[in-house]
Amino acid sequence: MPSALESPEGGEKDILHYEEIEDGAVSPMDLSELLKEGTKESHDRAENTQFVKDFLKGRIKKELFKLATVALYFTYSALEEEMDRNKDNPVFAPLYFPVELHRRKALAKDLKYFYGEDWKEKIQCSEATQQYVDRIHHVGQHEPELLVAHAYTRYMGDLSGGQVLKKVAQRALKLPSTEEGIQFYVFDNISNAQQFKQLYRARMNALDLDKNTKERIVEEANKAFRFNMQVFDELDKIGRSLAEEAQDGGFPVHDGKGDIRKCPYYADKLGTASPGCPFHAAVGLARQPLVQLVLAACMAVAAGAAAWYIL
Repeated sequence: MPSALESPEGGEKDILHYEEIEDGAVSPMDLSELLKEGTKESHDRAENTQFVKDFLKGRIKKELFKLATVALYFTYSALEEEMDRNKDNPVFAPLYFPVELHRRKALAKDLKYFYGEDWKEKIQCSEATQQYVDRIHHVGQHEPELLVAHAYTRYMGDLSGGQVLKKVAQRALKLPSTEEGIQFYVFDNISNAQQFKQLYRARMNALDLDKNTKERIVEEANKAFRFNMQVFDELDKIGRSLAEEAQDGGFPVHDGKGDIRKCPYYADKLGTASPGCPFHAAVGLARQPLVQLVLAACMAVAAGAAAWYIL
């Protein structure tokens, strides 16, 4: 399950992108602007990994989603451990919002939902995720000013495109409407995501950093994108080895092309097909136990009649 990454531009057509800074007073030398311009290419590459493209189309196997959640748990555990370590360090302290942003506890709830009470004994950190985790720990302990890049890249995306990814996962995996399994995307302590993102960027721009440090932060943000792409590629390889999962009695999932509302299979899955749609009525009727029993009896009688006729 990828989290939507912080991106350089806004726009509804691009799930991983989110709104531009609305404050017209930003300067080209503001860190938020430098990050926006400096990570465009990395963002485009990350967005076009096969795992992300499949996820956005709802082509996500439950087992793979669980593994993605595991990867996020280890990543955010490392990030938040280092943020806690540097919460009083002036190079990062203004961006410390544990109540509003921290995701580790939410991810633990998701893993408990997917794996059960003993989820900690059932998960392990993958190779690609471990490399990401090691880098975060190195930064937190030796170059804490670079934590800004990792926090910005992850959390701002979670508050934006991540909210769309939540709906995609909930629908594709038939997760409960009570949001179990997707607590990672639920920010109960942020009432207005757009206002909070503006606050976060303003605080980031106000950090007392020289030009060289800002450039290093941009470079680190590009590294963060590369680590995420490595995790995506790893998940994609695992996904290709997983057996296809049955989708609600074997009906195909919409392929993401065209108008999904015109696909009877997809509409039936969402419960949005027209009541007068023959497909919807037939599928709904066929799922009734009594009807299934009658159909089975009719088939038995028909088979007996056919055998009698042949003899």
